[in-house]
Amino acid sequence: MKFCSDLEADFRKVSNIKLAIPMENYMKNNFTYFGIKTEKRRTIFKSNYEQNKPEVESNFRTIAWKLYQMKEREFHQTAIDLLVKEFKKKNVLEDIRLIEKLIITNSWWDSVDTIAKYILGGYLLQFPSETLKVIERFSNSENMWLNRSAILFQLSYKEKTNFEILKSECEKHKDSNEFFIQKAIGWALRDYSRFNPKGVEVYVNSTNLKPLSEREALRLL
Repeated sequence: MKFCSDLEADFRKVSNIKLAIPMENYMKNNFTYFGIKTEKRRTIFKSNYEQNKPEVESNFRTIAWKLYQMKEREFHQTAIDLLVKEFKKKNVLEDIRLIEKLIITNSWWDSVDTIAKYILGGYLLQFPSETLKVIERFSNSENMWLNRSAILFQLSYKEKTNFEILKSECEKHKDSNEFFIQKAIGWALRDYSRFNPKGVEVYVNSTNLKPLSEREALRLL
């Protein structure tokens, strides 16, 4: 794919080891970085997208998956940016397979949270009849990142959040010892408290959440 090779060449031209090291440290050295800041990375992506637009629009799923299997984290971030852009207008029912693969591949909070909020959340807005089936499967998975995604997928829904689903997911995972699950519960409830403060307050006060989740959930109240 010309887009992928052009993108890689441009990323390598501007790689910066002095920036890469702190980026890698921040991500607990789970990934290798070129050392490209977000604004610069997205400028390069936009330029290459426009130069290879027909190829990208026709093959964006294949391109995104190819990028996601490459070494440097900037490729993964670009794959997510590409899918957020393209899925707004071109989701199909079978895309949930790709979405699930992305969540469980090269997983860390930065990628999973963006995928959950914008890609999974957007997909389920387009196919609402799939919501209960998909979220139940993700929630019951042994993969912690799928569990986190089931809690966070409504972050962009604002006042349209289905509180019953959110409460169900919080209830199901409230006893988890996973830090990322406890943070997700608190974050999702805190975010929704901006639209339904009384409902969140009543739920938290009547539910035996772990201290971290409770503290995060009530931060705005």
